[in-house]
Amino acid sequence: MSDEKILSITVPCYNSSAYMRKCLDSLLAGGDDIEILIVDDGSTDEGKTAAIADDYQRRYPNVCRVIHQENKGHGGAVNTGLYAATGVYFKVVDWDDWVNQDAYNHIMYTLRTLHARGQDIDALIANYVYENVTRNTQYRMHYEKFLPENQVFGWQDIKPLGPATYVLMHSLIYRTKMLTDEVHLQLPEHTFYVDNIYAMEPFAKVQKMFYLNVDFYRYFIGRPDQSVNVEVMVKRADQQYAVNKTMIDFMAAQKDLQPEQEKFMAHYLTIIMTITTVLYIQAGQPEKMQSLWQEMQDLNPDLYNEIRYSLIGRSIHLPGRLGQQLILRAYKITQRAVGFQ
Repeated sequence: MSDEKILSITVPCYNSSAYMRKCLDSLLAGGDDIEILIVDDGSTDEGKTAAIADDYQRRYPNVCRVIHQENKGHGGAVNTGLYAATGVYFKVVDWDDWVNQDAYNHIMYTLRTLHARGQDIDALIANYVYENVTRNTQYRMHYEKFLPENQVFGWQDIKPLGPATYVLMHSLIYRTKMLTDEVHLQLPEHTFYVDNIYAMEPFAKVQKMFYLNVDFYRYFIGRPDQSVNVEVMVKRADQQYAVNKTMIDFMAAQKDLQPEQEKFMAHYLTIIMTITTVLYIQAGQPEKMQSLWQEMQDLNPDLYNEIRYSLIGRSIHLPGRLGQQLILRAYKITQRAVGFQ
């Protein structure tokens, strides 16, 4: 049996002792040709997270590897895992999430087969499920209407994503060398919401893709202290702004994207612009929202027009206080449908 690892999975951990065992146990089912990189990101829980991480490395030395580091935030932990990874492909699984075993088996079989045939892809996309464990509800994000299934495909083969459909970090497995040697990915440290950068920037280099219509990643939501809790996001709106600005700057610098590739990336930026806009409306700071849109217009008028006058862009620019109230009401309906608090 070859010692080559097909898939590297980084698990960024910070004070994670309450949930990380469930996450790690779900990942171990991938077999000996995966590696799990547990990045203990300067945890301060009296060694509990570090001890659990070390225990998994001791019990599964061929699969689990622990990296203890000073706190660098989620982005810094992902960076550490990425540049330590030895697998052909790379995945991030957060410490409070988990994966479905049947879908995992299907994904691993696909990656092994493609690699054995010399048909390595740049990105594998699978479904994910929002799991609200406090409400016992689920919301599934899937792509069969837009992406070809069970085949290698390129940008010319995809359809534009629907307004409520988006690809997040949870959907994605990338080719490792593409991230390190072509994208040169470096996520900002000590910043929340950098997974949005992770879900967009690499697609400037992606050419060959594969979609499996399986519900793989289970995204745990519903904790009141969670970074995607709306009240928490409003308090951290400036970090969302910083990430959003980074994405605008990146898109403005792209010159050679295929038309379908540009639309795919612009669609994701539209989603993030929407979230940032709503956060600043909730925070009572609409002027911050306006400055972000103005910056996009100044940097790339064509991109601005594409996003501003899209269906979503028009819907979040309803004028006046009544318009803002309607925007917030629509957003809250969406929150309830997905299960965010």
